[in-house]
Formats: sequence, C-alpha cells, structure tokens
Amino acid sequence: MVEQQLIERCKKGDREAQRLLYEQFSGALYGCCLKYAPNQQEAQDILQDSFITIYAKISQFKNKGSFEGWCKRITINTALQRYRGTQVHFLKNEEHIIDQSDDVDTLEDVAMDEMLVMIQSLPHQYRMVFSLYVLDGQSHKEIAGLMNININTSKSNLSRARFKLQQMIQEWRINNKCDAS
Repeated sequence: MVEQQLIERCKKGDREAQRLLYEQFSGALYGCCLKYAPNQQEAQDILQDSFITIYAKISQFKNKGSFEGWCKRITINTALQRYRGTQVHFLKNEEHIIDQSDDVDTLEDVAMDEMLVMIQSLPHQYRMVFSLYVLDGQSHKEIAGLMNININTSKSNLSRARFKLQQMIQEWRINNKCDAS
C-alpha cells in the first residue's frame, strides 16, 4: 500500500491501517527511542507513547516533508517530555572535561551496540543533549529550545557527556584487552 493511502486511512481511524503504519515505521522509531532512553523497556514505552501521539495528531500532517521525519520529531519530543524536569548530576571537577573537538562518536573499534549501551547509561540530560546534538544534528540553540535550558547548559552537558563517554570507552578498551589475552 502506498504511504499516502495508509496515512489517509489512519486519518479516518482505520485500525488495520494503524497496524500497518506501526509495522512500517516502528523499527526506525524504536532506534530513535533507544538514543534517548536509559534502557530497552523505557525505549519501548516511549515508542508506544509516540505512536499514540502520531495516531492522535496524524490529521495535522499536511504532506509537507517526509512523514517519517514528522514521526521522528514526535518521537523525540515524546522522549524529551518524558524526561523533562529530571535532575541532572554535575561533575565536581570541570577542568577535566574534554574538548568538544574530541569526537567520541567516530570511534571505529567500539561496536555500535556497545556504544549504545554507553550512551544509554549517561545521566538523562547528558544523554538527551548528546543524542540531539551528535546523533540527530540539532544545534545548541535548537536543543536549548527543545529542552527549555540555556544554550550554555546545552554546551556544558554535551562536554560532560563526551567526558563520561570517553571514560567509559577507555574502561571498555582496557576490559577488552584483558579479555583478548
């Protein structure tokens, strides 16, 4: 079935069309949820909440731009709303924060699933900013607006996230060298 026909049927409340839409987009949207959730169960909850919102607001989709992109925006907003207001734990010694130019997201020796586990273990606000900036390409200004934080807070959280990831990656490398011996 053509995507546009599926969308139109969903706008009319067609349950079969909703099921087909879920089957078509749930995989990509679940991947998006995993970037923001601390674990798979939370990601699944965000996915379900996102689809509830997608079905409720599908009549607002005006066929401008990609439908998948529209769904991803809803999914990201759902994740952000879920964690908005949760307290973040700050590092005590900021002089050890790594420079933003040290891209931990370009590491070739760390498997993607290992990196995802590391990202998921970040404190929620660090995880949100890191995912929005590095994985979804949002600017600090956009992140500040989405998360209702200051631009400098976004930059600081990204630096702290990168620092924590760097520590986790170093630990992972040490553990893997020991395992390989």
